[in-house]
Amino acid sequence: MQDRRHQRSLPEWPLLILAIALVGAVCFPLWSLLAPPSASGGVLTAERVGRMVLGPEQIACYACFVWACLILALRYREVKRQQSALGLDLLPSDESLRILPEDARPLERRVQQLTEKGGPYLLAKMIRLALNKFAISRSPQDASETVRSQADVELGRMSTGMATVQYLAWAIPAIGFLGTVRGIGLALTVAPTLTDESLPSFLDVTTRCLAVAFDTTLVALVLSLVLMYLIHAVQRDQEDLVLDAQEYCLERLVSKLYDLEKSPSPALEMDAVELGTERSWPV
Repeated sequence: MQDRRHQRSLPEWPLLILAIALVGAVCFPLWSLLAPPSASGGVLTAERVGRMVLGPEQIACYACFVWACLILALRYREVKRQQSALGLDLLPSDESLRILPEDARPLERRVQQLTEKGGPYLLAKMIRLALNKFAISRSPQDASETVRSQADVELGRMSTGMATVQYLAWAIPAIGFLGTVRGIGLALTVAPTLTDESLPSFLDVTTRCLAVAFDTTLVALVLSLVLMYLIHAVQRDQEDLVLDAQEYCLERLVSKLYDLEKSPSPALEMDAVELGTERSWPV
């Protein structure tokens, strides 16, 4: 049975614990530092900034944001590792070389040996699947279709791997809107007890509650904008990786596949025979 593992497993839940720890280590000291009222009469006092960025909804948004960034960092690191396979010379670069069905198995073993130390590579997976298909069907067209099908599979797998990050990108503004609802709700709960004497305090409480409502939305939307950019940047790199691997296979493998039994030209057949007898694949 062939090994289906060609990408390293990237844990996500341990990153959530790390994200909560990082956010707590930063936010709780700031919370205690900014909690006392400031003597300054400016708009952006230390107390005001503390309420703006250190509310419970904001801290939940920070935890989601850091968790998503840690996952994206692992995805980006994996993309860079996979891209290194393009420089391993897994396939011969000689344009005049032809690969016969009899060469497929030795070449497949060579690719397997070259990629054992660096970990699983999707490029090596594409090459091995194409060579295996060519060895069985002896058809370059089937090998080409295998490469294209595997590229689609890889794109789908990468898209599925971003599901948690996509959810967090949606959850951050949703948490912000929860803070908005909470702030407006707190402001409205004071209204039934309003009297002439309590009007000044009512305005103060209402202002604070509405500030909570809009502050949570502001922080959540800013974090969401940054996170969406990072998501699209990583997805672009992932798609480029798959396209580069597919192009590599088509140019350096599929275009050199050759079957003597289906050759329409005796001259081409003689050339292929000569090439097949002169070369040997290192294994």
